Amino acid sequence: MAGSKKATMIAVIMQRILNVFLLGLAAILMLFLGRETYHLALVLFVNNDESSSYMLIEGIVIYFLYFEFIALIVKYFASGYHFPLRYFVYIAITAIIRFIIVDHKSPIDTLLYTAAILVLVVTLYLANGERLKRE
Repeated sequence: MAGSKKATMIAVIMQRILNVFLLGLAAILMLFLGRETYHLALVLFVNNDESSSYMLIEGIVIYFLYFEFIALIVKYFASGYHFPLRYFVYIAITAIIRFIIVDHKSPIDTLLYTAAILVLVVTLYLANGERLKRE
């Protein structure tokens, strides 16, 4: 009985430490999100050269990556200290889309990246099935 109480207490302490570090990570991500908002505003309103539309699209996708990571941390606390699988899949799809936008010189690579997105979408479909839903 005493060993069980001690193990539970250790788990609670470790969970609290993890929560503090996740809150710190969320604060850092929010700072980067603010910085990215500033850079997007500069690209949108100040830069008027030909590459600004390309930089704007890349910045928007990066913005969504920060937003998705912050949403993942919020969902972690809202769902009782659990990271839902589908949020990681959303982040992976967004990251691959960003990579396609940034590096699209090789058609074979782009085809492989889109195949990876297809695999992730199928994974998302399977993860949202009735058998795997936890929420």
